[in-house]
Amino acid sequence: MTIQGSIRLGRPGDEAAFSLVGPATFLETFAEILQGRDIVAHCAEAHAAERYREWLSDSRYALWIVECERSNAPIGYMVIGPSQLPVQDIGNDIELKKIYLLSKFHGIGIGRQLISLAISYSISICSKRLLLGVYAHNDRAIAFYRDNGFEQIATRKYRVGDADYDDIVMGLFLES
Repeated sequence: MTIQGSIRLGRPGDEAAFSLVGPATFLETFAEILQGRDIVAHCAEAHAAERYREWLSDSRYALWIVECERSNAPIGYMVIGPSQLPVQDIGNDIELKKIYLLSKFHGIGIGRQLISLAISYSISICSKRLLLGVYAHNDRAIAFYRDNGFEQIATRKYRVGDADYDDIVMGLFLES
């Protein structure tokens, strides 16, 4: 049986699905890297249903949910919004704030579809550059972003719980 997922734009009422898949994918990605107490604290705040409810009702943000085609269960998601990264804004920068997919669904093209959607959306709102932050030791993600045209432009510290971690800030110049 072929595993497949479908991507759709998030809408008000989807906050429970986002607040389920958000911490699940974060835990899966960072369980062997970050301290458990820091993951729990981070997810309680960063993935609260209220946070997603706010984003879903704010026109400056766009959210997509990835659902398993067989069950419609949430298996991944993406959030784009105003950039808060430590780089000089060159004019209407936009940030890919979150892009996660449960590992069981890696390698079937969903990540490339999400990046393509992120780029298309960013161009449609006249952004000049799509930015993102990625954990400096997440080699697989960094390679994925580089394969899609992103280049490192800065570094930052990213706080999770009580600890700071090194992130790479990457950017992709957009052509309209």
